[in-house]
Amino acid sequence: MHEFSHLFLDVLRNSVLITGLVMIMMLMIEYVNIHSHGKWFTRLRKNRFGQVVLGAVLGIVPGCMGGFAAVSMYSHKLLTFGALVAMMIASSGDEAFVMLAMIPKQALLLMAILFVVALAAGWLVDRFSKAGKAKDEGCAEGYQIHEEDEKEESDDKPTLRNMRHASAERIALLLGVILFIVALAFGTLEHEHEESVHTHLNIFNEYWMNLIFAVVSLFVVWFIATAGEHIIKEHLWEHIIRKHFLSIFIWTFGALFVIQVGLHYFDIETLISNNIPWMILLAVLVGIIPESGPHLLFVTLFATGTVPFSVLLASSISQDGHASLPLLAESKRSFLKAKIVNALVAAVAGYICYFVGF
Repeated sequence: MHEFSHLFLDVLRNSVLITGLVMIMMLMIEYVNIHSHGKWFTRLRKNRFGQVVLGAVLGIVPGCMGGFAAVSMYSHKLLTFGALVAMMIASSGDEAFVMLAMIPKQALLLMAILFVVALAAGWLVDRFSKAGKAKDEGCAEGYQIHEEDEKEESDDKPTLRNMRHASAERIALLLGVILFIVALAFGTLEHEHEESVHTHLNIFNEYWMNLIFAVVSLFVVWFIATAGEHIIKEHLWEHIIRKHFLSIFIWTFGALFVIQVGLHYFDIETLISNNIPWMILLAVLVGIIPESGPHLLFVTLFATGTVPFSVLLASSISQDGHASLPLLAESKRSFLKAKIVNALVAAVAGYICYFVGF
């Protein structure tokens, strides 16, 4: 019973962290879209390869925050499917922190290779398939500019005076974001497997990344406190919170719970053998799991010299930590397609690397 309650609380903590990060990302994107009058995202939509580059850049950022931003943008039709694939290939999730601590030189080389593979795969997906259009995926509305936004921009400048008669939606948003910032600052929502990393590296770990994100999130507090009432109710509350918050949290919690229970009763190490080709296939299959943790097995095996670089490369391409969990909530079809593409790319890259003796 104690183990189950511990597992439940761990899954709940991670679900709150993931959902909170995604919501903050969405609020930031909404701010950029409104105050640029949609021009920034209009230019982005016209540059398909630029979207792929952006996806790869967001994916290469250690941790899952860049991935969450990419998923948020894809679900609102701001990134192509190829850009989404590029993000998922480039991302190593929270395991990037561990690799930077245990094998820094190899980790940097791996990240460079992942970035190049992500660009190539993302470009090919958008170039030779219709998947990049993503016509029926994600949020039907996308990020939009309303006539009221133009009016508020000219007649009602952002000001703290809007707090004088704060609506219930504004207060709820402020309290939610402030509580989330406090939780990030005090490490309340930090993943358990990151605790050991603190002793290896002081700045490249989840806590410091979350602390930086907490500081950046103060900007969202200012945005909520000063924005006009139309923006608060129609954009932030109706569009983001009511349409996305609950579904992302429920799907994230459900997926993490099933995965954690399965990993708790299934010892993946029993599948390990000295047959490297089979190890590459195993790394690809394990990487499909949308969870930070299983990939650590292959990081450790490589760091101790048990398996070659080809196994680590295949695992890193296939897996993306928690980054794809919000995608599972927003579009199951895109989640499956992206995972299949990633697994195929991981297998090809891993076996090529193995056969050339790297």
